[in-house]
This record gives sequence, structure tokens and C-alpha cells, in this order.
Amino acid sequence: MEQFEPLVSIAPWEFIFTICNLLILTAAIKHFFFNRVNKVLEERRQQVETTYAEADEAKTAAVQMKQEYEAHMASAKEEAASLVKDATQRAQDRSDEILGAARAEASAMKAKAESDIEAERRRAAGELKHEISGIALTIAGKVVEKELDADTHKALIDDFIDNLGDAS
Repeated sequence: MEQFEPLVSIAPWEFIFTICNLLILTAAIKHFFFNRVNKVLEERRQQVETTYAEADEAKTAAVQMKQEYEAHMASAKEEAASLVKDATQRAQDRSDEILGAARAEASAMKAKAESDIEAERRRAAGELKHEISGIALTIAGKVVEKELDADTHKALIDDFIDNLGDAS
């Protein structure tokens, strides 16, 4: 076991030398590398903060753009509703105008038809009066030629009624 004794034993000078070596190495690393590492870490922290700031700005811009978009959409919807309302009103006005014109034309046609009917009635009445007067003259002529007895009188009236039915 004596062979292994130097491996397990504690040598105070070696212990002190190792601790001093550690302290010197730590001081050297701190002196030469600590500032550089801190500088790299600080740069990285600033990059991260810049990235977060840019992300916040982009988010704010996106929210603002969304609000503008929604405002434009609301405006477009209002404008579309207004256009539809105007078109509907114009169509209604045009429909009323067409209906009014059709009613006026129908009224004019009815009035013309009534006046034509009235003129035709007057013409027919005039023709009827003319025929009746002709028949009356014919009857009067026959009455003068013949004696009036009951049978002849009845026959003349029946003949007059038959001729009257043909005239109408």
C-alpha cells in the first residue's frame, strides 16, 4: 500500500500551490476575459431589447393598421348602404313615374273609348231616328191608302214592330 500512499496523502504545499494557482488563473481570466464576455453579453442583451422594441413597434403598427382597416371597412359598408338606398329610391321613383304614365295613358285611352262609344251611340241613335221616321212615313202612307179596321190596324203595328226589331 505504500505505493498508493503518495496518491491519497495530502501535501500542504501542493494544496497551497494549487489554491494559489487557481486564484491566479481566476484573476487572469477575470482580467483578460471577463470584460470581453460582459461586453458580448451586454451586446446580446441590447440586441434582444432592440428586437423586443421592434416587435412592440410592429405590433403597435399592426394594431393601428387593423383599426384603420376596420374604419375603412365601416366607411365602405356605410357607403355601400348609401348607394343601395339611393339606387332603391331612384328605382322606386322611376317605377312611380312609369306607373303614373301608364295610368295616365290608360285614363286617356278610357276617355277616348268612352267618347268614341258616345259618338257611335249618337250616330246609331240618329240612324235609328231616321229609320223610324222613314217607317212612320211608310205606315202613315199605308194608313192613308187603306181603311182603318181593327185587323189592318193590328197588322200595321205588328209590321212596324218587326221593322223596328230589324233596325236595332
